[in-house]
Amino acid sequence: MTRTEIRPVKLPPERVAAATHALTRVRSYLASHQDITQINVTVEDGEREPLALPREAVELLAGMLAHLGAGRAVSIVPSDAELTTQQAADMLNVSRPFLIGLLEAGEIEYRTVGTHRRITASSLLEYKRKDDQHRREAADELTQLGQDMGMI
Repeated sequence: MTRTEIRPVKLPPERVAAATHALTRVRSYLASHQDITQINVTVEDGEREPLALPREAVELLAGMLAHLGAGRAVSIVPSDAELTTQQAADMLNVSRPFLIGLLEAGEIEYRTVGTHRRITASSLLEYKRKDDQHRREAADELTQLGQDMGMI
């Protein structure tokens, strides 16, 4: 498997409004055409050329537009892409040594290629999902304790 290059795309401030406008139109179309599995769009490049897109691709586009319209950078990473430890650490916003500790503790699945560790994007996202869930549960528990003690 080849190494995945992750290049986040962020719109300049003057183009954020265009993404938000496009998102509104795409979401409206998807909502009013829920039974359609293939969506035809028209590409204007000198002449009008129809382009058929799977609904799933248009839904993914809507998700990207939502993030771009909110001013966030977006990357597309296939779920089976293999990431280096630095790429994985960057995606989790942690240091590389901290990530290696997670790998060695068995928190995230990985494989070794020679002396290098490789993490699939799906394993990394599964860890992130579980970690986020644990954080939410801990925050809910702290809130409940605060309410029980009359502090909130």
